[in-house]
Amino acid sequence: MKRPNILFILTDDHAAHAISAYGSRVNQTPQLDRIAERGVRFDNCFCTNSICTPSRASILTGQHTHVCGVRTLAETLDNRHDPQLQRVLKKAGYRTAIFGKWHLGHGDQPAGYNADPNGFDDWAVFPGQGDYYDPTWHIGTHDGENSIRTGTLKTPGYATDLVTDMSLRWLDRWQKEAGDDQPFLLCVHHKAPHRWWQPGPQEKDLFADTVFAEPETLWDDYAGRPAAAAARMRIDRDMNHNDVKGNPPPGITPRERKLWYYNEYMRSYLRCVAGVDRNVGRVLDHLDQTGLADDTIVVYTSDQGFFLGDHGWYDKRFMYEESFNMPLLVRYPCELKPGTVIDSMMTNVDFAPTLLDFVGVPIPEQMQGKSARQVMLGNPPADWQESVYYRYWMDAERTHHSSAHYGVRTRTHKLIHYYCKPLDCAGAGDINTGVDPYWELFDLTADPQECHNIHGQPGTEKITRDLMAELSRLQKQFGDKPEHAA
Repeated sequence: MKRPNILFILTDDHAAHAISAYGSRVNQTPQLDRIAERGVRFDNCFCTNSICTPSRASILTGQHTHVCGVRTLAETLDNRHDPQLQRVLKKAGYRTAIFGKWHLGHGDQPAGYNADPNGFDDWAVFPGQGDYYDPTWHIGTHDGENSIRTGTLKTPGYATDLVTDMSLRWLDRWQKEAGDDQPFLLCVHHKAPHRWWQPGPQEKDLFADTVFAEPETLWDDYAGRPAAAAARMRIDRDMNHNDVKGNPPPGITPRERKLWYYNEYMRSYLRCVAGVDRNVGRVLDHLDQTGLADDTIVVYTSDQGFFLGDHGWYDKRFMYEESFNMPLLVRYPCELKPGTVIDSMMTNVDFAPTLLDFVGVPIPEQMQGKSARQVMLGNPPADWQESVYYRYWMDAERTHHSSAHYGVRTRTHKLIHYYCKPLDCAGAGDINTGVDPYWELFDLTADPQECHNIHGQPGTEKITRDLMAELSRLQKQFGDKPEHAA
């Protein structure tokens, strides 16, 4: 059987609830919906650490962030580290390329390793976060053994369009040079819709007169959740001119001010999403026009979710659903039934094992994730996961004051432990403004918005014991160290 190609599209901070295939109340994404309509949509896909660099490391390695060594934004992925999806596929005969955001380090690191992309035949990636307009790129190639940087390039234009342009040119070259003789892994990694949310020229005037539906938790008061109250990511207090491209009108009430910030934020964010959607359509059209669609696994996901005014916030980091939940759309006409909606739980550490299973390449033993191929085919294993483990390591980080925490989510409940004390547990580059250790417990059936912390309330003793036991089991399974007393 012919081995399939893989087109892996990864965006930054794209919330599932800003995709119309997921029932968005604020925008339409017709091109992304094409993937869902002809493939599968995961409704319970979660990241194991909701921050860009760690999540990207888990996606490539199939490992939790404490295992692959990328727990925070300050840590980089050692390109000598095994396993990595692209390196495994390259050894199996795939041609590999990545264009766009890498965000896993660059150049010589203090430890002496080079963190440029490794295992890719061709690459052009942004330094750090990259720029939306006229970006600079680090470009490189494979010298037969290692990926090496060959230069720096600056190009005029808009990042989302340019990433797509490079990817389409590479596909044309691949067809001429390899075609059916060598399948490909092409990683199309967009910067958008990451902050500061600068839209492309085709989208800059979208939503100009739109008044967006308010999220149910826009007016959250954070009662019973000290970490949420301490976080600095409130749309009406912590955003600035760069976020909303202006200043609120003078003389308005506090309520009007919050609504003004919410709507301006959504305009900027959703314009960037619209640019991504348009460019995904360009790539899907190319696959159709070149006859590659049936033989190509198309994956669309983001490195984590994002708060879109939910809990009155922007940003991510927390184990609350809007940040914790990832979009995941997969199309592969040869195997996947169109329009399938999957309720089974999956995490970003399962991505690499799943893709390797689809293409018939052995899954390295070091990968902690499991293949979801049979889940997608409608035959979930009897022992498929019914809970997921999460850990965010950056205690009271400088910008958003989000406290370090870990937790477990089941079908019906979520238990979270914030474990760092003030003046303690500060990581590299962090500040000491955490919260006193405490627990949060949510009944996701009765309180899907996670506004009512019921930990310690009468009647919750059994579910708390069960979740504590499951949390301990998962920490042992994944080799993580608990911070709470047994």
